Amino acid sequence: MSKQELLKLIEKKRAEMIDIATKNGINSNVSIQYSQELDHLLNEYNRYSYSSIKRVTYS
Repeated sequence: MSKQELLKLIEKKRAEMIDIATKNGINSNVSIQYSQELDHLLNEYNRYSYSSIKRVTYS
């Protein structure tokens, strides 16, 4: 998956999470699930970014 595709998924999940939290409350189970999914995507993005920086730094 490319960095741009990952960013699109992050933005989509963020919008979905905001919508769900607005409808169901921020502490609802479904809001927490979306938040965790967003966290996972953000962690993937950070790993992707870190590995890119590491390759440039140590190459």
